[in-house]
Amino acid sequence: MTAPAATYVLVHGAWHGPWAFEPLTRVLDQRGTAWIAPTLPSSHDDGNGSADLAADAAAVVTAAAAAGPVILVGHSYAGAVVTEAAPHLDVREIVYIAALVPRLGESATEASRRVRVRTALDEAMRLEGAWLTLDPELAGAALYGHLSPEDAAAQVARMGRQTLASFRSPRQAADVAVPRRYVRCLDDQAIDPSLQDEMAASCDTIIDLVSDHSPFRSHPDALADALLVEDRKG
Repeated sequence: MTAPAATYVLVHGAWHGPWAFEPLTRVLDQRGTAWIAPTLPSSHDDGNGSADLAADAAAVVTAAAAAGPVILVGHSYAGAVVTEAAPHLDVREIVYIAALVPRLGESATEASRRVRVRTALDEAMRLEGAWLTLDPELAGAALYGHLSPEDAAAQVARMGRQTLASFRSPRQAADVAVPRRYVRCLDDQAIDPSLQDEMAASCDTIIDLVSDHSPFRSHPDALADALLVEDRKG
């Protein structure tokens, strides 16, 4: 009997929302691929800055629990989120896109410090109480370097605040025994490729894209190819 097709669960990074994946999801729709894209409470500014990694993981589990078998896809900070959510779902595979993958007991911030290199994203970040924001004049180059300045500015205008708690709360879930794939973005100005190498070391497969930090918007077809490579093998 053929196993049921998995649903791709696209989990956005910090300061973003499901809207970030719009170019990619159009490609997935064209290719007949099922997907869902949850909203993380740490990026949904309701005035409460306490939403942490556990709250984000719980939101993913709630959104994906009824989807059947899933492939978890975590971008940037969401690498920590999908790793935390995985034990509570029927997961076939985890895909990390330029993502932070904390060790057990490690926070996303601590994972980011395994390789000490300052990036354009570091230059753009501002601390405002319980929140992290991005300087709009600097965020476009950090996150959307392969878009035109006008397109990058349009994306930055959609971004919100991110809770500090989400970055500082430790991973509590153990690894699950499923394949793990890492998509490295080689022209990334937010998570340096050298740090991505460190994150990818624990994965089974590594796929390289000559991309900025946001290939779902700058290179959606190439990213879809990377996500669906296992489906093509089947």
